Amino acid sequence: MPEAATAPAARATIGDSEFDRDTALTRRAPGVYDIDLSAGWTIISAVNGGYLLAVLGRALADALPHADPFTISAHYLTASQPGPAVVRTDVVRTGRTLSTGQASLFQYDDEGREVERIRVLASYGDLDTLPDDVRTSAQPPAIPPLEHCFGPEDGPAPVDGSSAITDRLMLKLDPSTLGWALGQPSGKGEMRAWFGLADGRDPDPLSLLLAVDALPPTAFEIGLKGWVPTVELTVHVRCRPAPGPLRVSITTRNLAGGFLEEDAEVWDGADRLVAQSRQLARVRLG
Repeated sequence: MPEAATAPAARATIGDSEFDRDTALTRRAPGVYDIDLSAGWTIISAVNGGYLLAVLGRALADALPHADPFTISAHYLTASQPGPAVVRTDVVRTGRTLSTGQASLFQYDDEGREVERIRVLASYGDLDTLPDDVRTSAQPPAIPPLEHCFGPEDGPAPVDGSSAITDRLMLKLDPSTLGWALGQPSGKGEMRAWFGLADGRDPDPLSLLLAVDALPPTAFEIGLKGWVPTVELTVHVRCRPAPGPLRVSITTRNLAGGFLEEDAEVWDGADRLVAQSRQLARVRLG
């Protein structure tokens, strides 16, 4: 008797995916939310900054009358760990087209005292109401076809220690930005990749907050190793992304005093620039 064929795994959908479940919050009171930060989005035991930004972004989407982040700026105060956390939001201003709010995420120390991990200020609106007029000199990054790029499964882990987040991403890196993995960093401070969620969930504005901070650090291509913690991250969401994989390009032009900037662009399958970001990160020298 022939063996039954194995049915292909169903693609996750927006609202019903691991990313949605792991960023879901429970409203305790108006403006106050509880969440258990998942260990599935960690690197070297610290929770990824893009995942954290998506958590806070989801809380603000609930607290504000508008659902879509237009601009969100985060200051990372202390490293977040998997486990219980509380998010507190505050509505700063509401308007017809934009609403502004702030939010902070807290965890608890060994004595039960709250420790603020991250604080954000954001403006939200409705991406579907924006005009279609686009005038830009920006061009999509030149990345080889997805099948000619390489993911974490094709080589050693990019950093020592835990990299659980890579199991939840579809990440295929441009070979021309992989010199660091071969012990031959280019020195150019560039990283480019195809990006998606491993369960096939299509991108939306909240997942763009993850995409800008999900690639290996550009510091690797400058010849540095180890954790590169984010100090500040600002993301601009420009339009709702089309279904399918995204292309992410990140560049660093200046490392000085132990800090570097990373400028990211995220492009969708319709060749639209759907998100931009800049972050300041700390690096270990020597």
